[in-house]
Amino acid sequence: MPWWGVALRLTGLGWWVGVSIAGGVFAGVYLDAWIGTKVAFTVIGIVLGTIVAFYGVYRMVKPFLIGASSNDFGPRQK
Repeated sequence: MPWWGVALRLTGLGWWVGVSIAGGVFAGVYLDAWIGTKVAFTVIGIVLGTIVAFYGVYRMVKPFLIGASSNDFGPRQK
């Protein structure tokens, strides 16, 4: 994979983590305001957003980990 492809994947990782956690927070705050609880759903949203973020990072990084070996740090040779 070219260097710019790796850079795009890493940028996507950052966006995925940010959107997942922020989505959990916003959903939790909305549910807390709607139901009238203080911070219960906000904490649940943070936890679920973090779990979704780490799972997504694992799924995005997994092809790199499977294809990597100790000799893959230089240019690929056929």
